[in-house]
Parts: sequence; C-alpha cells; structure tokens
Amino acid sequence: MESTNPATGEVIDEYETHDEDDVEQRLDAAAETASSWADTSIEQRQELLSDAADVLRDGADEYAELMTSEMGKPITEARAEVEKCAWVCDYYAERADEHLQDEVIGSEPESKTFVSYEPLGPVLSIMPWNFPFWQVFRFVAPALAAGNTSVLKHASNVPGCALAIEDIFAEAGAPEGALSTLLIGSDRVDGVIADDRIRAVTLTGSEGAGRAVAASAGRNLKKHVLELGGSDPFVVLDDADLDAAIETGVQARTLNSGQSCIAAKRFVVHDDVYDEFEERFVEQMQALTVGDPMEEETDVGPQARQDLMEDLHEQVTATADAGATIRCGGEPLDREGAFYPPTVVTDVPRDAPMATEEVFGPAAALFRVEDAEAAVELANDTHLGLGASIWTEDLERGERLARRIDAGATFVNELVKSDPRLPFGGIKDSGYGRELSHMGIREFVNRKTVWVQQAGGPDDVATE
Repeated sequence: MESTNPATGEVIDEYETHDEDDVEQRLDAAAETASSWADTSIEQRQELLSDAADVLRDGADEYAELMTSEMGKPITEARAEVEKCAWVCDYYAERADEHLQDEVIGSEPESKTFVSYEPLGPVLSIMPWNFPFWQVFRFVAPALAAGNTSVLKHASNVPGCALAIEDIFAEAGAPEGALSTLLIGSDRVDGVIADDRIRAVTLTGSEGAGRAVAASAGRNLKKHVLELGGSDPFVVLDDADLDAAIETGVQARTLNSGQSCIAAKRFVVHDDVYDEFEERFVEQMQALTVGDPMEEETDVGPQARQDLMEDLHEQVTATADAGATIRCGGEPLDREGAFYPPTVVTDVPRDAPMATEEVFGPAAALFRVEDAEAAVELANDTHLGLGASIWTEDLERGERLARRIDAGATFVNELVKSDPRLPFGGIKDSGYGRELSHMGIREFVNRKTVWVQQAGGPDDVATE
C-alpha cells in the first residue's frame, strides 16, 4: 500500500498490508476490549476524548502536514481540520453523559420504565480520503464515548493518516483494541463485515460503495449508517445579498479543492440577478491561487489522485459536449501533479453529467431560473439529498423554502457545513442514519427498554 503526494506524484512511503493473521489479532483485540470498555464509567470515556483533543492540538502542525502530503489538502484547511477534530472530541467529552442518560418514560402504577443507551461492541468504520482525519473523528469520538470499540478501514491512499489516528488515541490513553486500524483493500471488507466480532458498520463514501456495504450488512443483519455523495444546490434568489452569496459560493465550491460531499455544486440563480452573479462568480473563481498545497497562499491544491482528476475532466468535457459553455477553466493544468483549475460551466442541460452526477472537484455548474418555485423544483431534481443552501434577505421565505428542499440539511445565507452540535446525514441516494449531536451518539447503541414492576402489579396487558 503506497502513500503518494498528489502535488508531485512522488511516493511518500510504502506500508505492508495486513495479512489474515494481522486482521484476526486486531479483530480479537477490538472484541476483547469491547466488554471492559463498555464497563468503564462515562466519565472515563469522556476523559479519553478530552485527552485526545489535547494530543491533536499539540501535534496540529504535524498532522496537518501529513494530510496535505497524502491527499493534497491546502495546509491552512488541514490545520482547520485538526482543530475541528479536537472540537468534536471536546463536544462529546462535555455532552456524552447528557446524551446517554436514561430516558424515563411513564407507564403503569408501581412501575419504573426507561430506555437505556448501551454499547453494541466493535463497529467497523469505512472512511474516505477527502477529510482523512475529520471523517474518522466525527464517527469515532461518539462511538468511543458510547462505550463501543472501533475497527477502522481507511481509504488506501491515506494509510499514514489512518495509523496516525490510531496513535493519537493510544497516546491519549485508550486501551489496546479501542481503535484498531486495518490496512486492507476494499476487496476484503465484505469478510470483515461478516465476521461475528463486528456488530455494526458505518461508511462514508460513494454511492457504489454504499450499496455494496448495505448489501453486505443486510445479509449479515448488521446495523449500518451510510453517508454518501451529494449534488448540493446553492440557490440564489432575487433579493439575495450578492456580495455574500458570491464570496461564500466560491468558497463552498472550492473548499478542500472542491472535494467535499457537501460542497455547493449546482448554482441555481434567479433570472433577475443571474447575469451579475455569473460575471462576478467567474471573476472570483479565476482569481483563486492554484498551487503547492503546502504554501499558505494556496486556495486550491491538487486533486487527491490522478484518476480522480481525469474523472472530473470527463464530467466537464461531457457536459460541454452536451451543449454547455465553459466560462473558465475546463482543462487540466500543464504542470506536475493532479491539478485542475477552478472551472465554471453555464447553460448546463438538465441531463448533462454536471447536472445529474456528483462533481468532486472545483467545477461549478450554473443554472438560470425564473422564480423561487422553479429554483426549488431544480434543486430537488436529483437522486441525491445531502445538503442545500438558500440565499435571500427574506428570512421567513428562506425558512419556508428550506423546509421544501429534499436534503439532510439546508442552510439559509450560509454554506453547508457539519457541526458537532447538529445531526449530519442525507436522504435519497445520499444515505441514511445520522452522525454528530445526540442523534449520532445514539446510532450505535442498544436502545434498551427496561421495565421494573413491583411484585404483584398489574398483569392484564395484552402481549405479542
């Protein structure tokens, strides 16, 4: 397994994949630790997360440089990702006990009934490369706080990040087996899901990977959560603050060099402001600095792999062939590395790839609509439903329209983002289940009903 710098094409390091004996040992460790970790107090688990946040902040520069070298993330964004991981650890260190409190439910006289939230055991997490620390931490922080252990199968192009995360928790004082990394290919995932020691599965990834994992988890009757792709609409209405909408729209499309499930991808703009929006949006996209991701002034780095850059270019080219107009960008940069420029495509047919597929890279599709009704219809014209953004000065209208958008999250006058305090996930082909907040920590628990009845109490209830 190789780690390759996408900015240069150079191999950073090589890692031995785990053979069957390695996998067995790591699954055994996860299973053996699960019982003792579940028996620890919630205060001990919260303390681990607090310590993990300290480790992250102490090594922030080191971890940021590792992410940037392995997948090309601009270094300023990599540092922000480390801090966000520390934040999610802080959040559950402070709130896990509250989120896992027994929920008392009134029932019969002389009885006590409640729901307790109890850990399931080892959970397999299958994580992507685009946010190589954050995607892991947003799952593993609540999972460990809930008393589960985790087995991590990370993307094969970020093995250094995977092992670094394992080391972070070890340094924070986690017992062996609390978080175990498997350096294996995707062809071996099905066998791990089927293993009796694995109790549940979570995946962040592509639609194809989601269908495969869901099928495997279903065959093996394993609880699972899927966070898949997005084709997020960015709706700009006639009364929008254009300065804010354009500035945020450029950021929302090019954050992480455009490689984000919740990045704005389809810009749906009211006819009254479309011409000005297009002109200024193109200007600001062209003004971005594309370059070495280790440089502080870089806005857009390389795509994470050469093949991913080629896939992006195929989508842009096919969309142009279908009748769209490329206003800027549209060709891979003639330089070393997997660099693709900020690209804007207009007059996009509704059946073109950039209208119907997830576009993972700094390429924006612009659409003109006549009114708010047409904007909602176009925003919902996708099989995906992860995030959406609406821009309007009329907050009541914004909230009303936000309720009509088919998405797991809709933001008014703000870019779509994940936040430890808020549930995160999608609908339609963007997946199901939720991460983060009180909902995320309760995904991988046994929601156990407990009824304690005084002897001689009522027994005249119907039973199944």
